[in-house]
Amino acid sequence: MSDFFSAFQFLTIIPLGRSSEFRPESTIPWFPVVGFCLGLFLALFNLLALSFWPAQVVAVLDVLFLVCVTGALHLDGVADAADGMLGTRPREMALEIMKDSRVGAMGLVAVVSVLAVKWAGMYAVLTGGASWRNFLIFLLIPAFSRGSMNLGIRFLAYGRPSGGTGHDFFESEPDFRMYLGVLLLMGLSLFLGLQGIWLIFCFALISALVLYYYKQRMDCITGDMLGAMCETSEALLFLAAGMSLG
Repeated sequence: MSDFFSAFQFLTIIPLGRSSEFRPESTIPWFPVVGFCLGLFLALFNLLALSFWPAQVVAVLDVLFLVCVTGALHLDGVADAADGMLGTRPREMALEIMKDSRVGAMGLVAVVSVLAVKWAGMYAVLTGGASWRNFLIFLLIPAFSRGSMNLGIRFLAYGRPSGGTGHDFFESEPDFRMYLGVLLLMGLSLFLGLQGIWLIFCFALISALVLYYYKQRMDCITGDMLGAMCETSEALLFLAAGMSLG
């Protein structure tokens, strides 16, 4: 369980367990599992909050809950990736901008937009379906979004060969274990029926579009871009899950 604890400590601020050695390449298969745990915490928090506040308030609290338990780790990636990539700057300049700890106008707008979309999606889910369906949706989406990072690591080369936040995750050759968590999530999604199939389709589509954009714009990926991919996937998947399918 050492690698699971390492992944949990890397992706959250929750001090769960102890790991004697941090092996980044071995933590990657555990990303969706950590996301599943986050989803469980979120779903339970959501149920508790609904006992005290209406859905529109609870949706805001759910967003803040995820920000807190993750330490805003991926939101920092959203800001840095937006500052670097949105615009017409060449690739090398974009990579340099992403290394800057300061947040520019593009980064601020991107973070606010992602959080707003996530809130809208959560509110739509809370007001549009049965409680057991909502529980499963809140359980699965944080797992899917963290599983999207596995795809980013698998299909794009790292953009900072000399070193960077995500460099160690690209040191070893990816193997089939990277996909086991994502495949399990797809199986669990089928309990939602057509809505689960829709969720799987949206996950695949969003991941493909983000990776295609990264490929065309940068022809690589970085730790910030992985974080942005996670947050963007999470926000859009909640929005898709809240869509009325008639």
